[in-house]
Amino acid sequence: MNSEEPDLSRSREANERLHALIPGGAHTYAKGDDQYPQDLAPVISHGRGAHVWDVDGNRYVEYGSGLRSVSLGHAHPRVTEAVRREVDRGGNFVRPSVVEVEAAERFLATVPTAEMVKFAKNGSDATTAAVRLARAATGRPRVAVCADHPFFSVDDWFIGTTPMSAGIPAATNELTVTFPYGDLAATEELLTRHEGEVACLILEPATHTEPPPGYLAGLRELADRHGCVLVFDEMITGFRWSEAGAQGLYGVVPDLSTFGKALGNGFAVSALAGRRELMERGGLRHRGDRVFLLSTTHGAETHALAAAMAVQATYTEEGVTARLHTLGERLAAGVRDAAASMGVGDHVVVRGRASNLVFATLDENRQPSQSYRTLFLRRLLAGGVLAPSFVVSGALDDADIDHTVDVVADACAVYRKALDAADPTPWMAGRAVKPVFRRLA
Repeated sequence: MNSEEPDLSRSREANERLHALIPGGAHTYAKGDDQYPQDLAPVISHGRGAHVWDVDGNRYVEYGSGLRSVSLGHAHPRVTEAVRREVDRGGNFVRPSVVEVEAAERFLATVPTAEMVKFAKNGSDATTAAVRLARAATGRPRVAVCADHPFFSVDDWFIGTTPMSAGIPAATNELTVTFPYGDLAATEELLTRHEGEVACLILEPATHTEPPPGYLAGLRELADRHGCVLVFDEMITGFRWSEAGAQGLYGVVPDLSTFGKALGNGFAVSALAGRRELMERGGLRHRGDRVFLLSTTHGAETHALAAAMAVQATYTEEGVTARLHTLGERLAAGVRDAAASMGVGDHVVVRGRASNLVFATLDENRQPSQSYRTLFLRRLLAGGVLAPSFVVSGALDDADIDHTVDVVADACAVYRKALDAADPTPWMAGRAVKPVFRRLA
């Protein structure tokens, strides 16, 4: 092992224990050690702000914290104080807590395009509830998902479209159809081909590129004309685009939307929000067939809702979204300059909105490469940067960004050597990192 690399002997031991007891060695596939270079997958001890420490005592500047959910930084004092206050008062009762109505009022004030909200613990439950509600409201069986977006739910209606579709009946898969992002004509053709069958269009309103002019408004018109429900998955865009999500920024109102990730700053809370006419179908004040919308024992735990309220207050009062953009712009400029100066500006590429940056690692032919990603991640880890993405948190400071850029420059120097050799293998020190969605382990 390269002497510059951190000692991860305790992390390696902990990873073996994880695999012995937990399928995949983690509770989220994106956190698996297969996503990191061989023998360089740190197991975390604790975090504070923008930094985390592994069980070996190594400290890292962390990006994409909590798979993009920890956008204020670890152990944010305003959030932890709110959580502690509720924990001391009891967390789960046989009837709703007053915290539930307070959290709903706060959420709907923050996201005024919605009229009702229901909370849950994870994004998959919220998106699946949206799909079920759309099917009930329209009486239609098919779900149309955006093919260019990586993840919507752990449930069969979506996972059946991925390479990890083992265990999902073909009959279920046949009910999910796909449409391309940004292409209204292709989406209209899909809706026409399945006229009267598509219950909803579900997509992330924006990702690594801005929506084409008029695209979201065009989708709104298509959904109205074809009688289907428009669902925005705002798990990532919520708060990072604006406090009211992408719908608040772009001014296009979906019928239903789902929020999570940044909503709780790492605490388990998600939300399904939308038009009263639809949402009430899952309630008690309508005359139609009842929809089993969301019913979760832990969905309204008081400490998680308190965390959500503290997050929303922090964002709105402290201008967090603007700070995320400022930090991201500084990082993106620094990484691009470092890559260009080392002659790899066409191979280490930063993409996305400043508040939600990712990077691509391209080979000699400028094609995406897991081998070059392995090399790059290995050098970042050696420099004390844990970065499966470059998604910033508000806890970063200029010194963290500058350190990251210096480490990226060192990584790019090695990247240049590998490109010149047309072979990254000598710098990988083991197998390549793997994509999350694949058929075989």
